[in-house]
Amino acid sequence: MEPAGDDITLLLNQLKQGRAEVQEQLMAAIYRELRRLAAAHLRRERDDHTLQATELVNEAFVKLLEHQNCTWENRTHFFAIASTMMRRVLVDYARKRNRLKRGGGEAPSELNEEVFISEQKSAEILELDAALDRLSQLEPRQTRVVELRYFAGLSVEEAAEVLSVSPKTIKRDWNVARAWLHRELSSIGS
Repeated sequence: MEPAGDDITLLLNQLKQGRAEVQEQLMAAIYRELRRLAAAHLRRERDDHTLQATELVNEAFVKLLEHQNCTWENRTHFFAIASTMMRRVLVDYARKRNRLKRGGGEAPSELNEEVFISEQKSAEILELDAALDRLSQLEPRQTRVVELRYFAGLSVEEAAEVLSVSPKTIKRDWNVARAWLHRELSSIGS
């Protein structure tokens, strides 16, 4: 049986209050949902991605624990932040792969097929991240809607709850942001 949202919120707040003993209980309560989020993120990655869902969950969880000053409003808010952390892990991973591909300050080594296969997908991730950064300068809420809907897989209603706006506002922001991102990403290839 899945723990109730209130139980997860209680565990998150206890952890924030310094009760480290609840960390294991929290991880057990949220692990299945974090794995689902990680799998959704990885489905958008290249087929030969070397980062596995378990590693993505673990890295994102560590980043979440570093945010001790965050006040978790509820279960949905926590998973929205977790999804954002997963996106950041994947972007950092893509940047690292690109840096290593270009030598990363090291002497060039023998090229292998994996570098060529992953180059396009890594570039796409970095382009999307840069486009989202540009959008956040113009319309921060639209960026959050994209993160919640696309990356976290939240429904319109769940995203509305996290952002404390109406579902109609989420739908409008989602449509405008998708059109803006499509235009931005299309112009890169031109």
